[in-house]
Amino acid sequence: MRRFTLTLDKQFSWRKLLLPGLTAGTFWTLAIVLYGVTGELFPLINFGYLGTALGIGLGLYAVLPKRQKPIGRRVSLLLIGLYLFIFVGLVGQENIQIEGVWWSLINGTFYAAVWHYVVAKIVGPLLFGRLWCGWACWSVMVFDLLSYKRPAGRLPGRWDWLRYGHVALSLALAWILWQVFGIQIGTNSGAAISWFLVGNGLYYVVGIGLAVALKDNRAFCKYVCPVAVPLKLTSRFSLLKVSTAAELCNDCKACEKVCPMDIQITDYVHAKQRVLSTECTLCQTCVTACAKDALKLSSGFDLGGKESLRLRPTAISIAEGVE
Repeated sequence: MRRFTLTLDKQFSWRKLLLPGLTAGTFWTLAIVLYGVTGELFPLINFGYLGTALGIGLGLYAVLPKRQKPIGRRVSLLLIGLYLFIFVGLVGQENIQIEGVWWSLINGTFYAAVWHYVVAKIVGPLLFGRLWCGWACWSVMVFDLLSYKRPAGRLPGRWDWLRYGHVALSLALAWILWQVFGIQIGTNSGAAISWFLVGNGLYYVVGIGLAVALKDNRAFCKYVCPVAVPLKLTSRFSLLKVSTAAELCNDCKACEKVCPMDIQITDYVHAKQRVLSTECTLCQTCVTACAKDALKLSSGFDLGGKESLRLRPTAISIAEGVE
């Protein structure tokens, strides 16, 4: 049996632990402030745990050599995904799916689902972009275990509008269940747990089905996931993005071949810009793949939203045929 050992990156410096420390510190600061305001232990435990788990995953990514860096992200996904699914969802009986958020807002309560979305999907991306998608999502935790890690590109047309329809459908369902049938799907009820389990089960079935059909692990994330809607909005203003160094790039396009979200990264390199696509989940797969170290995470302010995405060859053929 082949022996597996973790080794320290030979180019490691303590500065690389700045991001993990900043991330963990931000979450712990939030946890302490919310505990002081509400007097409840849940925000202290919840956000403290999330910050610690992210810090561990990002820290492993920082200290491990390139070929082992993905382990850090796997650890973070497992620590956070299993915690949210088992302890917050099943044990805490909190429905933190998007329907749980709508239900909570409709009836004027603010349970875990609302706090979760405000922090992770609305305010957090202003600082850390779509770090949640790449490092903390319990759906990605499963989808990344599938074998279709190098997608062929995006589908033609506006397939990504499906996720906006998903948001509208989820809002309509939550309103009908509460206002018409009086069913509580937000928290502390059998209906809430049932909705949480069945809803996530459907997500996995649809996500795995799309991955197999399209040979793309992240097909669900690109076309169906409702969480991407608020994330894409606020991550435009994210301080943290992948920066590029055109003078180091040899145009091998290795970064594009491994990007799970089909971002044409070299377009940003040639334009001497950071990666401004709101599809970027900061998984840093491109950073790891770059042999010339032309990509890295950096902080600063530039408005995102400039999308340069790789289409599937069939989509390109269709477009050329129309022209």
